[in-house]
Amino acid sequence: MSVFTVPSDAALARWVEGYAIGRLVEAKGIAGGVQNSNFFLTTTLGRYVLTIFEDIARAELPYYLHLMAHLARHGLPVPAPIANRDGEYLGTLADKPAVLVLRLAGASEMNPTPQHCARVGAMLAGLHLAGRGYGRRQPNPRGPQWRFETAARVRPYLSSADAALLDAELRFQQEIDLACLPCGAIHGDLFRDNVLWADGYIGGVIDFYFAGHDALLFDVAVTVNDWCAAPDGELDPARATALLDAYRAARPFEDAERAAWPAMLRAAALRFWLSRAADLHLPRQGELVSVKDPDEFRDILRKRVNSVLSLPVPEST
Repeated sequence: MSVFTVPSDAALARWVEGYAIGRLVEAKGIAGGVQNSNFFLTTTLGRYVLTIFEDIARAELPYYLHLMAHLARHGLPVPAPIANRDGEYLGTLADKPAVLVLRLAGASEMNPTPQHCARVGAMLAGLHLAGRGYGRRQPNPRGPQWRFETAARVRPYLSSADAALLDAELRFQQEIDLACLPCGAIHGDLFRDNVLWADGYIGGVIDFYFAGHDALLFDVAVTVNDWCAAPDGELDPARATALLDAYRAARPFEDAERAAWPAMLRAAALRFWLSRAADLHLPRQGELVSVKDPDEFRDILRKRVNSVLSLPVPEST
């Protein structure tokens, strides 16, 4: 989350009047991500998060907002969007699309244990199972087409060694047939900073604006690459096993998923190497902008090319 658009205090106060949440007391910009402008809002009735969308087309936003509402109805700890006085989730602020959601309790855990990873794996499986009943469909915004297009944009900024790694991985990914994998609604960005913890339990899963319809296994790979990576990029066997076993207990992996697992871990690493490289080399102007090191996921990709843990098999085998 970042701040690219900064409404005036008066504009924010008027906007809040369109909701039944009391009067605005305080607004504070949130730094930490790279996609939209985000603010913590405190009103006389509670605490909320305001998101002003910078790049996402208005027509695409109902997918994310109704997905969050759908998952919240199924008991998952996600930030349910709040309707304004006209009954609409999506509003307009500073001439841009904007939404208000409940601010969830808890804080991120940046040094997870196997127990944390087990809870994340179980929660992710629950998200995927609940998502089966979600009727809307929208492609993963960071799917294969985006990755190939973004690779072309960032390649001129890479060293010769990194460009060679990128080209080799793109060729590898083109050969992978993922049509047989189970698909559905995925979070797409379930990193440690997008999960809030309270008293050892998950209090919130936030930032659904990279969600989309894609292979469920890709979502698992994104999550494992962040939650289970050691400082050198290698997978920590204890954390990875805990996460994957907990996920498998709720949604067993299919044979096709076990076969595709190494490629999915590589695809997930490639996706974040490319997005971070684009943020670094092709930045947008913003008041508070967080740019993360793309080399972290370049190194993770190299590790995944050379080694990977297998997916757990069903208990009956």
